[in-house]
Amino acid sequence: MQFEVKGKDTQSKARAGKITTDHGVIETPIFMPVGTIGTVKGVHQTELKNEINPDIILGNTYHLYLRPGTQILEKAGGLHKFMNWDRNILTDSGGYQVYSLSANRKIKEEGVKFKSHIDGSMHFFSPEFSMDIQRSIGADIIMAFDECTPYPCDYHYAKRSMHMTHRWLDRCINHLERNPPIYEHNQAFFPIVQGSTYKDLRRQSAEFIASREAVGNAIGGLSVGEPAEELYGMTEVVCEILPEDKPRYLMGVGTPINILENIALGVDMFDCVMPTRNARNGMLFTAYGSINIKNKKWEDDFSPIDEMGITWVDTYYSKAYVRHLFTVNEMLGKQIATIHNLGFYLWLTREARKHILAGDFREWKDKMVKQMNNRL
Repeated sequence: MQFEVKGKDTQSKARAGKITTDHGVIETPIFMPVGTIGTVKGVHQTELKNEINPDIILGNTYHLYLRPGTQILEKAGGLHKFMNWDRNILTDSGGYQVYSLSANRKIKEEGVKFKSHIDGSMHFFSPEFSMDIQRSIGADIIMAFDECTPYPCDYHYAKRSMHMTHRWLDRCINHLERNPPIYEHNQAFFPIVQGSTYKDLRRQSAEFIASREAVGNAIGGLSVGEPAEELYGMTEVVCEILPEDKPRYLMGVGTPINILENIALGVDMFDCVMPTRNARNGMLFTAYGSINIKNKKWEDDFSPIDEMGITWVDTYYSKAYVRHLFTVNEMLGKQIATIHNLGFYLWLTREARKHILAGDFREWKDKMVKQMNNRL
């Protein structure tokens, strides 16, 4: 994997970059739609590719391990072929999902024992096993196995967890060196910075991760309930340490405003379930604020969903019609909202890139943040 910085903003830390892998180019900043189980919910691959047009999407190690399982994925030739997606894929290692199963898992130095959320069966993930699963999935970018701490988190627990994550990282690296990719394309490996919301731990973790000289680096353990000010504060601390010549990926973030503010701090890559999950609940994001399409005020509003939108659904359907679909619980409403929201998120990061290259990102970002704070 190669990364080039193509331009920098003079009034912030924002930068426009280009990542090149065996499955093509990723222009940054980029939002990566979440396709947890081999599909972005509610969106056909043709719509995903032709309308939303992301350079990269996500899959998840934990969920794909449970269903369909590595045996099926290997028989298919990897996730790219299984889901008929010829662009980039990134896989989360399963660490966050294990974190979310707090009532049904036990963490030890060796790894994590947990109960499946599907049938209650017991499973064990070690750093090495997580790497094996990601080899079977065949994503272009794979993540280190880490522990994601909750918020709030006791300092001593956060410190112990961070050091264990660092030890797990070295186990991941050693295992990957002994076990090369199993398909005909390379896999880039990203370690993950942890340390909760403690600046000294975040600095220590960022320095440790930077010392491993991976081709890219991720920031984890944020957007788990902490205030936005702490999210931005921790991101700023970490981005000051992580090398400038490597892409920086802020995991699980977030709202459109979160994304713009973190681009300004030097982050290149984002993912979040928010645009798809909120779409299924009737929330539409736009450049002028968010819309709860289920509100009665849209009942007789026959204007387009979003006249400025980039996908075909934005001007093809009216607000009144989409509200009607949600009112009668028709799945088409959720599909339309999902396509719209993902299209908006991709538009937002690509517009940010344009303004970084044009030299007026900070001014544009401040205007957009003010606009998007509205509830329409």
